[in-house]
Amino acid sequence: MPQLERILYVEDQLDIQMIARIALERVGKFTVHICSSGAEALAAVDEFSPDLLLLDVMMPDMDGPETLRRLRLRDELRNTPAIFMTAKVRADEVAALHAAGAIDVIAKPFDPMTLAQTIRTMWARAQTQTSARSQNLATG
Repeated sequence: MPQLERILYVEDQLDIQMIARIALERVGKFTVHICSSGAEALAAVDEFSPDLLLLDVMMPDMDGPETLRRLRLRDELRNTPAIFMTAKVRADEVAALHAAGAIDVIAKPFDPMTLAQTIRTMWARAQTQTSARSQNLATG
């Protein structure tokens, strides 16, 4: 199973960026590249190869689902796992984010002390599911 080390985090609110950076870098020991917009994320991936995409849903100009759609057009990011962070966590909203390509959704406000472990758990579950699907395709 691949190791989760590099996270591209797209969030337009500076205070949330700061809290998440501390939670992910200091607590989680991840390498994090933070972008303030979808357009900035599209430009950043040329120099930062993320293992995971962590995206805010509601952003001006280009929202999280549209940012993910555009990132997925790049061959190197087509299968990169993505997690959305949002305050909108009704069942239908979460289902729409899964349909948009997310492996999971983190509710805002999030707990900075558990954010890194939550992401690791979601990542591991997605890796296990991907591995099981690959085995089923190989044997089926």
